Amino acid sequence: MRSVRRPTQNAYAPAFVADILQHALDSAGKPSVYGIVGLQGSGKSTLAAQMAALGKTRGLTVAVLSIDDFYLGKRERNALARRVHPLLATRGPPGTHDVSLACDVLDKLKHGKPVRLPRFDKIGDTRLPPSRWQPIDTRVDLVIFEGWFLFARPETESGLIKPINRLERELDPHTVWRRYCNDALSDYARLWQRIDRSLLLQGPGFGQVEHWRWQQELSLQAANPNRKTMSKKQINDFILLFERTSRNVFPELPKWVDRVVRLDKQRNPQT
Repeated sequence: MRSVRRPTQNAYAPAFVADILQHALDSAGKPSVYGIVGLQGSGKSTLAAQMAALGKTRGLTVAVLSIDDFYLGKRERNALARRVHPLLATRGPPGTHDVSLACDVLDKLKHGKPVRLPRFDKIGDTRLPPSRWQPIDTRVDLVIFEGWFLFARPETESGLIKPINRLERELDPHTVWRRYCNDALSDYARLWQRIDRSLLLQGPGFGQVEHWRWQQELSLQAANPNRKTMSKKQINDFILLFERTSRNVFPELPKWVDRVVRLDKQRNPQT
């Protein structure tokens, strides 16, 4: 395979962005929802932002959303933590999103209805108030919806029994948390059904996530010098929450998406 180099660490090559934008625009139905899925730190939000910017130069209106925009607020997660399991206070895994809100927003975008796009403050760890959500008052040409576990499905009951990392061994010895997250995935199916066409940014494997996610956090810190982001240790602990679902879904994703782009360890697309 030939490696298509990215011009900078934080951007994809213009020709690659144009190619993916065309793939998205070729979807049936206008506007369509284009899903971008990939491991944490694989460059999904970067690609989505570049596609939207390129679309704007062509006179197109592109709405960009992330599954992260639909995290439950801190108060709601704390309630779950008290009622079900303490790990549910931490955002990220299945069961910590407002799936109904996500479905409603995508439906309104697809039908040209006025809507506000939710936004989540990752440093503050809470959803921004509706007054700060982005208003969309005109019909859009394309909706890009990105997330690390799009199309994920529940795993078998027997697969949940054995812990796969120290977090599960030490903090979820009775499988309460992982069973809750696994059961919650059934509700996400209605969200995945709203995706018309999709792309997988296929990284080298889950072992790469620690490095990529730490780079992502450093970028977040650089963009917010007056606020405190997560430490390296906090990031290493954080990604353990995502490991089970990631390892379960990513071997299957090439069968479920419309296009696969392999990435090397530097996130360069391989074509």
